[in-house]
Amino acid sequence: MQSGKQLSTSIDATVPTAARMYDHYLGGKDNYAADRAACEELDKVVPSTRPLAVNNRRFLRRVVGTLAAEYGIRQFLDHGSGLPTQDNVHQVAQRVDPTSHVVYVDNDPMVLVHGRALLEQDERTAVIQADMRDTEGIFSHPETQRLIDFSEPVAALFVSVMHCLPDGETDGPPALARRVAERLVPGSFMVMCQLVSEDAQVRDFVTDFMGRTTQGNWGRVRQEKDVAGLFQGMDILEPGLVEVSTWRPDSEVAPRQITQEWIEFGGVGRIR
Repeated sequence: MQSGKQLSTSIDATVPTAARMYDHYLGGKDNYAADRAACEELDKVVPSTRPLAVNNRRFLRRVVGTLAAEYGIRQFLDHGSGLPTQDNVHQVAQRVDPTSHVVYVDNDPMVLVHGRALLEQDERTAVIQADMRDTEGIFSHPETQRLIDFSEPVAALFVSVMHCLPDGETDGPPALARRVAERLVPGSFMVMCQLVSEDAQVRDFVTDFMGRTTQGNWGRVRQEKDVAGLFQGMDILEPGLVEVSTWRPDSEVAPRQITQEWIEFGGVGRIR
């Protein structure tokens, strides 16, 4: 992925995006008719997508809270952050320590507009527009350099975004995970999860549908073994790599993923 690649700054309301579809599933208002129509079509084959999205967001909150409170992480680099919603990463982290720094990264121009409006009063948080595969561009960005000290531990977040990336020796998820991990000091963390299914028909349908719907801004639904491969060389925190609603749940009655046609699967790895 070349650093500094020009990204679009215009918003096309007729072409669904993963960020706006996710916003709709979470009950947000920053989406268009095309996004809602795409969600309706997706629900016909994978009806558990809305609760899956909600559980995924809860996982993100628990992970950030855990890393901040139990492991002392004060720096978060959130790749493919999506549109602002309730309890964003900086809000969760700053409840633990108000001095926590967060950089959000997304290539969707709508995320940039809404994110910057939300964060304009917070000097410890920034939103940058970049392709999450552009590691050099992200790490060298002035806002990243201002907020993140890479000589100290960092949590790099890739929550429900790896499925947006196609396979590729240099740009695919394994290469991206290695590239980011190599830049982080020991004691840093990688948080990674993505949509998986052990049903080949589900994988093929969703991969094809989302690829056509988003005009190619999609990768593929993978399998659990593919996600496990992203954590090579890391120590995986308990309870391991799991369906995310079961990762350190807040209580025994916390919501769980009910249907299993596809799930969000992943966990947290610590850099050695």
